[in-house]
Amino acid sequence: MAVRLCVLVSGSGTILEALVDKGVEIALVGADRNCRGLEVAAAADVDAVLVDRSAYGGFGADFDRERYSIDLAQELTSRHVDLVAMAGFGTIVTASFHDAFPSRVLNTHPSLLPEFKGWHAVAQALASGVCETGCTVHVATEELDDGPILAQRRVAVLANDDESSLHERIKAVERELYPAVVTRVMAALDEGRNVSSVAKEMEDV
Repeated sequence: MAVRLCVLVSGSGTILEALVDKGVEIALVGADRNCRGLEVAAAADVDAVLVDRSAYGGFGADFDRERYSIDLAQELTSRHVDLVAMAGFGTIVTASFHDAFPSRVLNTHPSLLPEFKGWHAVAQALASGVCETGCTVHVATEELDDGPILAQRRVAVLANDDESSLHERIKAVERELYPAVVTRVMAALDEGRNVSSVAKEMEDV
């Protein structure tokens, strides 16, 4: 049976577009808010579901992260999702979500992890004065921007870079790397292998 992939989005959906453009078979798109990513799903004729944070306390201190994580996991499992790819998903989920998809949640991050974790990775790279950064595709865990690394690609930091210009060059690499990794992971699962086995394969890609 083919692996059923869900892509989680919160914003413009450019990573989702890259996955679609590369021919990745997507069973479902999930979102935590109304966003352009849902429009991308509709344009690609991919089923989508909105599990809106506003019903769980929104974006402030009242947000019930645990209940949201449980309900999101239940929504995805009810649709027989096997693999989750976060694509600019803006909600940190709890262990309850990861337990529902053990070692089957992927994420892409705009740095060479373990350097520069968190939401401001590109700005942190510029502030640190490093000569290169990049992007990382990894297995997501409850710990933010942690988990086994599947693939990384380097991006040079130019003398005239600002956060926007550097981030755009990272995104260009990310839009090539993430679909390649997701495709390999889906093939591995289809063959009965584990997700981490893809890391060795990606060294030559």
